[in-house]
Amino acid sequence: MNWRAVVAIFTYEMKRFFRTLFQSLISPVISTVLYFIVFGAAIGSRITQIDGVSYGAFIVPGLIMLSILTQSISNASFGIYFPKFSGTIYEYLSAPVSALEMVLGFVGAAAAKSILIGLVILATSAFFVPVVILHPFWMILFLLLTAITFSLFGFIIGLWADGFEKLQIIPLLVITPLTFLGGSFYSIHVLPEFWQNVSLFNPVVYLISGFRWSFYEISDVSLSVSLGMTFVFLCICLTAVAWIFRTGYRLKS
Repeated sequence: MNWRAVVAIFTYEMKRFFRTLFQSLISPVISTVLYFIVFGAAIGSRITQIDGVSYGAFIVPGLIMLSILTQSISNASFGIYFPKFSGTIYEYLSAPVSALEMVLGFVGAAAAKSILIGLVILATSAFFVPVVILHPFWMILFLLLTAITFSLFGFIIGLWADGFEKLQIIPLLVITPLTFLGGSFYSIHVLPEFWQNVSLFNPVVYLISGFRWSFYEISDVSLSVSLGMTFVFLCICLTAVAWIFRTGYRLKS
């Protein structure tokens, strides 16, 4: 394992993150504050509690997951797409750097960025509502698994895209709607039975449900199911990345 190459890629990506600190870190925090103001005023006054938890505290895990999903995909997709766009991807492919080392560097940096943003949003939320984390271990585990899984997914999008506009198609048209409809701001148990069953086909439900359980021990599906589905998504993304590097799809052409 060429750890020097992994560290070099990771460091370069993190430096790019800190060069655009306002866009990368401050912007999600401002968005979180706006969510609290809008949802707290518009919905919080009508829905005081969900499963014994105040509405403001209830949406904290959903807000963190919303940022983790979008930021992981955005950071990873742009991180690998820009070398393709500039042509420097061939330097990586010709250097003594394996596919695994490239993935560890790019995906590791994207996951680290999104986790940092998630923790900052968690700290910001504490200024608005009392946040309780009953199971810190499970919270950290879901945070890591989600960040890594969707950073891998973003990596796949970056390899697949052949234009900057394609980098935004799946995050905007697929991931963001699934996140909003995945129980970020409500429990799927408040929906009619038919729509509850439909929601179970939304993979984001399992991520948010397990993450929320680590905070308040309340969830829409069981912890084991949430954890199992998260590992399934992770394995699918790992398989797709392995196939891309094995075949050279959108990588060498």
